[in-house]
Amino acid sequence: MRVKFLIDENRCIECQSCVIACKEGHELPVGVNRRRVVTVNEGIQNKEISVSVACWHCEDAPCAKICPVDCFYIRADGIVLHDKNKCIGCSYCLYACPFGAPQFAKQEPFGVKGKMDKCTYCAGGPDETHSEAEFHHYGQNRIAEGKVPLCAAMCSTKALVAGDGDELLKIAQKRVHKNALGIDRSQQPFAWGQAYGK
Repeated sequence: MRVKFLIDENRCIECQSCVIACKEGHELPVGVNRRRVVTVNEGIQNKEISVSVACWHCEDAPCAKICPVDCFYIRADGIVLHDKNKCIGCSYCLYACPFGAPQFAKQEPFGVKGKMDKCTYCAGGPDETHSEAEFHHYGQNRIAEGKVPLCAAMCSTKALVAGDGDELLKIAQKRVHKNALGIDRSQQPFAWGQAYGK
């Protein structure tokens, strides 16, 4: 099984609940946003879309390839994690990532960078599971508890869904099929059945 995120721009209402859930649940410092909502074609009628963006946990992660100290590692389920004890704050990963996932908290007034931070898919890090050190470095480890990431759990319209990539593909195919049948979402109130792909 390889875990993924499914982001459906047809359902995103730009409420920012995914961003807030991630930031608050992991107690992230000011200036670090592991997830953000990006709006494209803002203000253009029928063309404006919003997309929730974070680390895509790439199969062939460019951040891991370019890191000079090998602080990245990829779990068997496809989650790309990093070791903050190895990170030297060089920013190479930031420049290599096409999604801007790596973040650096400013530790001093003149822009000195600290250790890199990024979306962990709520899977913690290399520290002991559920330890104070793990929470301090990486935030909650919801995957070890059998839960989905905070961002996906908080998405009220299910525009952001997390889980097994094969299952997410089936959900995406059902949603595309429904859209192809001519369902005009602008004319219908959003309903429970639509939210869960039924």
